[in-house]
Amino acid sequence: MKFLNGMWCVKDGVTILKAKQTYEVFATENGVQITVPTTVIRDRGQTLNLPVLTVELFSPRNNVIGVRASHFKGVVNHGPDHELFCEKADTSVTETETEVVFRSGDTTAHIKKGDQFSISYYYKDRLLTSTGDNLTGMAYIKDADKNIYMREMLNLSVGEAVYGLGERFTPFAKNGQTVEMWAEDGGTCTEIAYKNVPFYMTNRGYGVFVNYTGKVSYEIASEVVSKIQFTVPEEQLEYHVIGGETLHEVMENYTALTGKPALPPAWSFGLWLTTSFTTSYDEDTVNQFVDGMAERDIPLHVFHYDCFWMREFRWCDFTFDEKMFPDPKAMLARMKEKGLKICVWINPYIGQLSTMFQEGMDHGYLLKKANGDVWQWDMWQAGMGLVDFTNPAAVKWYQDKLQELIDMGVDCFKTDFGERIPTDVVYYDGSDPERMHNYYTHLYNKAVFEVLEKNFGKGGAALFARSGIAGGQQFPVHWGGDCSGTYESMAETLRGGLSLSMSGYSFWSHDISGFESTATPDLYKRWCAFGLLSTHSRLHGSSSYRVPWNFDDEASDVLRFFTKLKCSLMPYLFAVSCQAHQTGIPVMRSMVMDHQNDRACDYLDCQYKMGDNIVVAPVFNDRGEVDFYLPQGSWKSLIDEEELEGGRWYHRVYDYFGLGLFVNVNSILPVGKVDDRPDYEYLDGITYQLDPTEDGVKMSAQVYRVDGTLGETVTAVREGNRITVSVENAAYPWQAKAFGQTVTADKGIKEVVITL
Repeated sequence: MKFLNGMWCVKDGVTILKAKQTYEVFATENGVQITVPTTVIRDRGQTLNLPVLTVELFSPRNNVIGVRASHFKGVVNHGPDHELFCEKADTSVTETETEVVFRSGDTTAHIKKGDQFSISYYYKDRLLTSTGDNLTGMAYIKDADKNIYMREMLNLSVGEAVYGLGERFTPFAKNGQTVEMWAEDGGTCTEIAYKNVPFYMTNRGYGVFVNYTGKVSYEIASEVVSKIQFTVPEEQLEYHVIGGETLHEVMENYTALTGKPALPPAWSFGLWLTTSFTTSYDEDTVNQFVDGMAERDIPLHVFHYDCFWMREFRWCDFTFDEKMFPDPKAMLARMKEKGLKICVWINPYIGQLSTMFQEGMDHGYLLKKANGDVWQWDMWQAGMGLVDFTNPAAVKWYQDKLQELIDMGVDCFKTDFGERIPTDVVYYDGSDPERMHNYYTHLYNKAVFEVLEKNFGKGGAALFARSGIAGGQQFPVHWGGDCSGTYESMAETLRGGLSLSMSGYSFWSHDISGFESTATPDLYKRWCAFGLLSTHSRLHGSSSYRVPWNFDDEASDVLRFFTKLKCSLMPYLFAVSCQAHQTGIPVMRSMVMDHQNDRACDYLDCQYKMGDNIVVAPVFNDRGEVDFYLPQGSWKSLIDEEELEGGRWYHRVYDYFGLGLFVNVNSILPVGKVDDRPDYEYLDGITYQLDPTEDGVKMSAQVYRVDGTLGETVTAVREGNRITVSVENAAYPWQAKAFGQTVTADKGIKEVVITL
């Protein structure tokens, strides 16, 4: 939201009361409080009839400095608020003649005394950002319509790039953009976003989280090109400056505050196939898909029933359409005999023809208008209402319906929608509807995740969710929404995923070959490679089936190749996933996340990292061409074993069985012996691949079991022409492979040597 008209003027009717002066600073029990007049006070008479901002600094946990700026503190907070995980921080307050310093861990806020209000934020001796100068900074604002806002402007340094703010499909670096935190169903081709997260990171190594669930408006080097501005329509604004040694540490600190991601079950990393959306299907159709995959030796692990598993006009009643599925429990049992997990589509909307509508209305489980009517409209489902997840009884009612499906054999749910949430409603708990608009999805996904975790335990629950907000990373997995069958849409999908990863989400997927329209065989095959090298992989579409033989014969071969490749890489991918669960550092991440000091990585959005040691560069054109950048180090292709030196760009042309897929040779890559499923005993027959080029290099890797427990730690050291590879326990036979040589170790053998 813009208020200025150039450098010197404001827009017509706008009044900006800027934080002008540090009038007084004093320590409090939890931090520091600053009295900040909106004019410079020269005499006592100026203290009358003057708006004053109260600025409080506090710390919810180490290396996080909270800033709460208030015009009027007496406004009732009806919520909802983000659920934050706070703990006692190591803090201190020190004072000199010129400043007061508030410290949390190694992150500090330096409050300048005197006539100009300013705060500068540091991590150790590194300046992160600052607020306050003669023209811009913190302010209380009224517009021409008398709407009120609290604003902050933080400095951006030369070359500083801003990332995150949810799953946004616009350019990866957000500089120059206006971004609104307002959940909408807009597909992947606009600035509208399904997942709005008021948190950003920059390549200067810090993050800022605005603790507000309603609409936060950002101007990112757009209102003032040297500033990032954020505004809330309230009398109070709270934000948190998050420090760290690296972007990894910043992400760890942010996810410690808003929640670490749950660990999805290992089976969820396999290949998912769906009925698609508006297609016709029954059990025979489904069996044709499943059996067709088996006949072509394409491993399939999850089958998803999309919307029309229920009768039309009755979404959601959680009842299989008896015309198509006369005995659903027996049908699901037959599917499970084929080794499949089952997912079904749901949403939080209840159509008027649903058997649940009357039940929900009678018990007060649906959102209401101020006059007591159930809120309804005809978009999506005729006369639909919405479940009020602020009502504990409504949550239990909804979860009980899901429990019946779980008892029938369903393993997970695709939690679609959650964005089209009205504001002319009254919530059971009195929540502010404007603030609940974005937050509704959090309660929705949490309710579904809880019932899954209750049944399948921690590490056994998985959603396939579309919408989200800060903290939504706790309920994986999320997918990118409605993309189209074009290369441009494939690229915008990746941008959205990278943006989401910079917002704290670790596990992410997308509709392989696009949801809208039917891709060409060429695009389908390229997207299969990209999709199977994402954390989660799903074939899904709108009006046509996405089985590979509908495209061409080679599509089956390509899908088989990359599905089996992913299954064999599961010891590596699942270890990285367990570490993401522990630390919050995403599995699928941007290049800048790992290489923040490499300026070549600042704007890269057509390639990404899978864990610490693998670079993926998909093909985004029908010529098979890809340009990619490899960071410093030595890299080796996992497909054709080409070896390349990092720190430079490359151009390659790949057939459909190739793409840029490189592993750091001075690392250990655990590769499993099973290539037809993602959940197996990774340690049994595992191969540790390594090609260390540097004498004296020491490497290590961890392998986790499918239950999320640490199974083995392996280390390797190169000394001259000898590479010594050691494992801690050697509970299973294993292999070590380096420079084309493979040494096999029986169970109990803890060390082998490869001589070059």
